[in-house]
Amino acid sequence: MMNPRFFCPDGLAPDCEISLPAPVAHHAERVLRLAVGDPVVLFDGRGGEFAATLTALGKQPLARLGPRLPIEQESPLAITLVQALASADKMDWVVQKAVELGAVAIQPVAAERSVLKLSGDRADKRVAHWQQIAVAACEQSGRNRVPVVGEILSLARYLAQPAEGTRLILAPGAAGALARKAAPQGPLAVLIGPEGGWSAAELALAERAGCAPLALGPRVLRTETAGLAALAALQTLWGDFSGEAHV
Repeated sequence: MMNPRFFCPDGLAPDCEISLPAPVAHHAERVLRLAVGDPVVLFDGRGGEFAATLTALGKQPLARLGPRLPIEQESPLAITLVQALASADKMDWVVQKAVELGAVAIQPVAAERSVLKLSGDRADKRVAHWQQIAVAACEQSGRNRVPVVGEILSLARYLAQPAEGTRLILAPGAAGALARKAAPQGPLAVLIGPEGGWSAAELALAERAGCAPLALGPRVLRTETAGLAALAALQTLWGDFSGEAHV
């Protein structure tokens, strides 16, 4: 069993005693029922982690840190999941599992057929909620670098951004098996449509922007399944599921 892991975003230094952020202290004491003297692991998202010991709880929670340990669990394949907005519970699930599967970023996009419609304050709050899900998934899965959940963009605005590396868009019926595609030389983004799928206009827009169409077998996958299946397949081909660094 791993020691409980907690994200401390304000930065950590080796061989010192620190005050624990209030959410971390609450989770450690009230949820996990940890006590003074219990071992934990702390990380700040800057790489590596610290073995630590809880030295005080209550009103002034403290932890004593050891040296920074150069432990990383990142894939050699930098995948961004570009996920069309789906209903709230599905987006929560997708963000959590995408982090577990090694995505380096999650970019929500508003699609024509998205069931979920968000803007303004509601959009900002939902993105902040998804970011916290990403943090919790890192704590659970052993990752020490937290993927960023981007602000919600329209598909057109996302595609207008300069492309870094390869972009694939899932489209049922697309020709060409994934296994026959060339390994990407750099970052990779995979675009996943909403519950109703991409519209013809969106697929045409993506093609003009240089996205390569991709199908995952003959079956039509749900939006909450498609991205995770794609991540697992890509990690198997070119990432760290095979145990070899391909890029």
